[in-house]
Amino acid sequence: MRIDLITAFPKILREPLDESIIKQGKRKDKVNISIHDLRDYTNDKHRTVDDYPYGGGPGMVLKIEPVVRALDIISKQIDSQDTQYIMTTPRGETFSQKRAVKMSLVEHLVIICGHYKGVDERIYNFYPVQDVSIGDFILSSGEVAALVLIDAVVRLLPGVIKDINSAWTDSFSDHLLDAPYYTRPEEFRGQNVPDVLLSGNHKEIEEWRLMKRKSITKQRRPDLYKKYNNQ
Repeated sequence: MRIDLITAFPKILREPLDESIIKQGKRKDKVNISIHDLRDYTNDKHRTVDDYPYGGGPGMVLKIEPVVRALDIISKQIDSQDTQYIMTTPRGETFSQKRAVKMSLVEHLVIICGHYKGVDERIYNFYPVQDVSIGDFILSSGEVAALVLIDAVVRLLPGVIKDINSAWTDSFSDHLLDAPYYTRPEEFRGQNVPDVLLSGNHKEIEEWRLMKRKSITKQRRPDLYKKYNNQ
């Protein structure tokens, strides 16, 4: 997979993209990630990427020219027809594990990091940009949201995680939250690991985990539990 990030604040992205699972994906040549500084695509001496909104009101808006120039250049560099254009914005469809799986099957992702009041609305007239939100809250940086998307997607790429079943059985994979997990020592300050997990009976362990998943989901996310029962 190739991922291109367009951002006015590249420093926010650089270090996180060179750590943990994302670093593994890059090292194993499963993903190639490029960061494009929006200021490199400006044409004025001040390298201006934002301006006041027409019609007045508070805040600033990312200018259309540098964003489209960046997209034009990135588009010319690739030969894939399987490209998806994403913009991180609170106006977008809420990101989910299902969406992460779909994105992990794409050859090329271009992610525009929203900022301020967003990007000049005319962006949608030039490229088929899909808006994505990571939740019903506001961040000061669309770059942080972009990191969330990338982390969720890269870990699903074949060969990135040693045990891919671990990724495919995480919370939300089937509308249920994950079960509790325990590791050594068996006893800590009077608290013991449940006997069933020490039994070696894989069928009983699987049944116990499913029971716990249902119980936790019903208590904490009744909306997901309803989806689980209706599927």
